[in-house]
Amino acid sequence: ITIPSAPIRLRELIRTIRTARTQAEEREMIQKECAAIRSSFREEDNTYRCRNVAKLLYMHMLGYPAHFGQLECLKLIASQKFTDKRIGYLGAMLLLDERQDVHLLMTNCIKNDLNHSTQYVQGLALCTLGCMGSSEMCRDLAGEVEKLLKTSNSYLRKKAALCAVHVIRKVPELMEMFLPATKNLLNEKNHGVLHTSVVLLTEMCERSPDMLAHFRKLVPQLVRILKNLIMSGYSPEHDVSGISDPFLQVRILRLLRILGRNDDDSSEAMNDILAQVATNTETSKNVGNAILYETVLTIMDIKSESGLRVLAINILGRFLLNNDKNIRYVALTSLLKTVQTDHNAVQRHRSTIVDCLKDLDVSIKRRAMELSFALVNGNNVRGMMKELLYFLDSCEPEFKADCASGIFLAAEKYAPSKRWHIDTIMRVLTTAGSYVRDDAVPNLIQLITNSVEMHAYTVQRLYKAILGDYSQQPLVQVASWCIGEYGDLLVSGQCEEEEPIQLFDGYVSRLLATVSSGVCDSGDRIKKVVSIYGSSIDVELQQRAVEYNALFKKYDHMRPALLERMPVMEKVTTNGPTEIVQTNGETETAVLETKPPHSGLQPGSQVMETDLILKSATFLLSTGIPSITAYNKNGLKIDFSFERSNTNPSVTVITIQASNSTELDMTDFVFQAAVPKTFQLQLLSPSSSVIPAFNSGTITQVIKVLNPQKVSDSENS
Repeated sequence: ITIPSAPIRLRELIRTIRTARTQAEEREMIQKECAAIRSSFREEDNTYRCRNVAKLLYMHMLGYPAHFGQLECLKLIASQKFTDKRIGYLGAMLLLDERQDVHLLMTNCIKNDLNHSTQYVQGLALCTLGCMGSSEMCRDLAGEVEKLLKTSNSYLRKKAALCAVHVIRKVPELMEMFLPATKNLLNEKNHGVLHTSVVLLTEMCERSPDMLAHFRKLVPQLVRILKNLIMSGYSPEHDVSGISDPFLQVRILRLLRILGRNDDDSSEAMNDILAQVATNTETSKNVGNAILYETVLTIMDIKSESGLRVLAINILGRFLLNNDKNIRYVALTSLLKTVQTDHNAVQRHRSTIVDCLKDLDVSIKRRAMELSFALVNGNNVRGMMKELLYFLDSCEPEFKADCASGIFLAAEKYAPSKRWHIDTIMRVLTTAGSYVRDDAVPNLIQLITNSVEMHAYTVQRLYKAILGDYSQQPLVQVASWCIGEYGDLLVSGQCEEEEPIQLFDGYVSRLLATVSSGVCDSGDRIKKVVSIYGSSIDVELQQRAVEYNALFKKYDHMRPALLERMPVMEKVTTNGPTEIVQTNGETETAVLETKPPHSGLQPGSQVMETDLILKSATFLLSTGIPSITAYNKNGLKIDFSFERSNTNPSVTVITIQASNSTELDMTDFVFQAAVPKTFQLQLLSPSSSVIPAFNSGTITQVIKVLNPQKVSDSENS
């Protein structure tokens, strides 16, 4: 009779695998051991089942398949030995999930273990249910969890509280079952129970408005617990870097933020303790900074006093001086969220924010750039634009497009003079011309056209700007148009008559044709240059050259009239409020019910419809559109429905509904949108920031789009 040898221990397996020199050698070792484990499972070897499952879990952690050990985990769970149960439950949490029917076989074992006489066995069952319990298991075992939540054993209460959180997430309608058990949870002295109790209360408040209203009466008790934490002496059991249980403090602050949101009484009750935490917390360690950051978020989210909000912003200002990049980043992000409500307080830290533009970290640079644009106003536009233009000169290419766009918007809104406005836009075109928006060229041309007193100054500036470098196409386009229109002002200025013609030789035929009407002595040279492009391989350039050749030869008597200077253009504006677009994706506007705009252009300016430079795209937002699914990927589905506003037919109301079919909640939901310049956009706040899993709820958000010019189907086509 041959006695089978005992399988190697887990420690020996780990040591053997670590000796493998190549991936192939490691796979060979794993396959050999898996074969031995399968043989042991087939022989129903109960003696070494626990050891084999433990080795299988290690292989699973290395990325190798271990599904054949699922039933063995169930057998270990049913064992009466604690060591077997421990490995069995661990294996179940790693190898099983609710998508596999095998996990339902555990329900009866977990129920028996929840009623076990040993607290450690009960703890294993609670951990497993809270980790991978399906909705069916949660419904069947919620009663046992609620019973353990009321026990006097603090070890079991903290585990039962976390298990209850999982049950509520899976089956929200069972929330009321745990309400009676929450009455005495905050009276517990054990910090573990307090921590898990706060997590449970937070989950219930986030999921139910009724629960939120019910638990607001607990604010004084939470304030008292937080005060005891910050005033208590040294406790080795809970001390972290000189701060008493920072994890519990952060959890309490988050719950206070939820309870105080949109509630004056609750906010008033927590103002003093928030001020105390903000002023007494040590900032030399990251632990203290984490508490301060959570305090700032709470102050900004509740209806706090103005002085307290200033204190919170000053804390963020100190964060900007911290050497830790993560702290600087969260400070910039938080300031960006609060700049619209506390603009003056954030302005005090403008110099520090601008200094962050010089940071080596690209994420900090981007946040600093976005916040800098949000701080621009009529009082500081010159100084801020100087810093941002310097940043545009030296920043990486990935920033140039957003920075140029932000400078255009700020200059258009806050320009102190037309000359400053023109100089700023020209500086951007010179520095980052290839990164600017498509509408930058027509907008600058319109600005120059409307500034009659600046024509001579502008055309000379443009000429000098491209004299040495005409690689920036938008700048050359503007210069071509302006020199073509105002070439006589250029020639009568400081340059020789030949220079503009030599500079643009072979670049723009329209420029040459237009200049020919104002610079008479160079007509033959211009005709010669234009005729060269009559055989160009560029169809557009060839067509223009042929047309202008015909104009010179057959219709020369009509040339001065056809190429006369363009009339002053009127910018199309609305009588409604202007749109304020924040760079963090949020959009704020005044009410979009506005009057129709005045007539757009003067009759003479209709000639511009044939000019390629000033062509602009139109955008059609038609009525009667059926509901559509705009996005459906990775479990996230976003549906759009459309309707026309009853009060203003120019406003289209778009309702967004977002649902989540995955098994986990999606948090921090933010929807961003943009429209062409001829439209105005208003994004209302979403109904929530969390999309529940398993399609158990939806987030609704409303978008209002104003079409002030009433673009029709025929116009768009």
